[in-house]
Amino acid sequence: MEKEKITRDQVEEYQHKFSRVREEIKNVIVGLDTVLDDVLTAILAEGHVLLEGLPGLGKTVLVRTVSQVFELDFSRIQFTPDLMPADIIGTNILMEEEGQRYFDFQKGPLFSQIILADEINRATPKTQSALLEAMQEYQITVAGQTRQLKKPFFVLATQNPIEMEGTYPLPEAQVDRFFFKINFNYPDFTELKKILNRTTLERLPEVKPKMSASEIAGLQELIRNLPVSSEVMDYVIRIIMATQPERKKSPEIIKQFVNYGASPRGAQTLILAGKARAWLKGRYNVSFKDINRVVFPALRHRLLLNFEGEASDKNIDDIIDILISEVPERE
Repeated sequence: MEKEKITRDQVEEYQHKFSRVREEIKNVIVGLDTVLDDVLTAILAEGHVLLEGLPGLGKTVLVRTVSQVFELDFSRIQFTPDLMPADIIGTNILMEEEGQRYFDFQKGPLFSQIILADEINRATPKTQSALLEAMQEYQITVAGQTRQLKKPFFVLATQNPIEMEGTYPLPEAQVDRFFFKINFNYPDFTELKKILNRTTLERLPEVKPKMSASEIAGLQELIRNLPVSSEVMDYVIRIIMATQPERKKSPEIIKQFVNYGASPRGAQTLILAGKARAWLKGRYNVSFKDINRVVFPALRHRLLLNFEGEASDKNIDDIIDILISEVPERE
């Protein structure tokens, strides 16, 4: 399919279909507009999402609703301390038929297309790490045999704050595989009243699928073809380099409180998220404003505080805010 044809003949159709996706989700979800935009941005950019917040703020409901809007295979995995890697990826089982014994592979719940990994940080690090290959390579290896996962494939994981009892911190390598980390906050007065009316007085509406797997794949390809100017790409590079405390031009707050900065995967995330954000807003090129909008969910889990930063209880979003204010859009 030619690029010109994609951008002119199919953009309006995709815009219409995706607007119906958003409307269908908002029939169930109250508020959370920013969170919803970030989740949809990550899906359009083929990224996994880590949702963090206290229990009861709607993380699981949001993921379940998103999965129902897309015509994709869905699995929900409740992570618990006794969950084993084989429980999620599957295992070989010894079978016997007509006197012959053989191993038959029983697929685990990861062999779906949208995975709700609920309370992921309640499982042990060994089980959390079992997700790594699936998230990065879109494949699973069991007993030396590699099996491909169907695409599109998304992991939408929820976690409770690590200060809560019974939680384990995610390995740094796994955290970096998440495209976005999205924080959930308490609803305000008006939103909470709408939630109560919708959940205690009415029955939640049934969510209907609005977009197929092939349509999602086509839309993802369209977004990857959106242009990014050299100036915007240079701005992204300056942001990523400024997160690294060993560089001379990094802001003082980075040098003082950050141990490790963002890797090239962070730069890739900013570019792809910027493209998806621009498309969601009806534009077909990425602006500086798009990058500034996605920089918080893209980088807040990729900056690791040093001892002084942890001891001072520094907020990563505040550090990123100062970082953006000191990195010029143009040089």
